[in-house]
Amino acid sequence: MRARIYQPARTAMSSGQGKTKHWVLEFAPASPRSVDPLMGWTSSSDTQAQVRLTFDSKQAALAYAEEHGIDALVFEPKKRKANIRPRGYAENFANDRRGAWTH
Repeated sequence: MRARIYQPARTAMSSGQGKTKHWVLEFAPASPRSVDPLMGWTSSSDTQAQVRLTFDSKQAALAYAEEHGIDALVFEPKKRKANIRPRGYAENFANDRRGAWTH
């Protein structure tokens, strides 16, 4: 069985960091999906693709994979630099603003 271990990124619709602290072990699909000719639904006989395990640390996920004989690839997260402005949101309404107000 092949699996990947990664730390999920934040959603595109959120600026928060919720659900990004844990590590996830997710199995790769062993067989391709097939399309039902009558209804058009996709199906698969691979039930491992539905399994998604979460761990508190990368070491715990690796230990679980090694203990159960799972061939796992680790994908390191790409951290973004924090976008912290010196004066923050209040800078938009400051009296000593250098640029012209555009709208």
